[in-house]
Amino acid sequence: MAGPPAARPARPAELPLLPAPRSLAVDLAAALALGQPLVVMVSLHGCPWCKLVRESYLAPLRREQQLPVVQVDMGSQERLQDFAGVLRTHGEMVRAWQVRSAPTLLFFGREAREVAPRLVGASTDFYGAYLEQRIEQARRAVAG
Repeated sequence: MAGPPAARPARPAELPLLPAPRSLAVDLAAALALGQPLVVMVSLHGCPWCKLVRESYLAPLRREQQLPVVQVDMGSQERLQDFAGVLRTHGEMVRAWQVRSAPTLLFFGREAREVAPRLVGASTDFYGAYLEQRIEQARRAVAG
């Protein structure tokens, strides 16, 4: 007789639906090779608006349209390489970008330049339209 089914490991309260970058330069090069901008979501652990943007907007775009998206956490001491290859913490990167609110989306193109206006906050009324507009602007900048 078989024993009880094995218990599933506990799931963290906030699943990382978006990868954390190890190297922004590598992620940007991969995005540009696909003709896409690199979208960077600046989030904060436990932020309900960040969760909404991540789960309802960015994860589906990443999955369905292969939109290159990575996530940087404002308070994280996790390290990554910036666009110049310098090792920094997520928090240091956020400060370098002068991001003060979560969620904030940044859209990067050639030479690690921002190619569309940042999307700050998470207004639920028109968020999808604002996001779509910025992605299209960023894609045009990358293509042109």
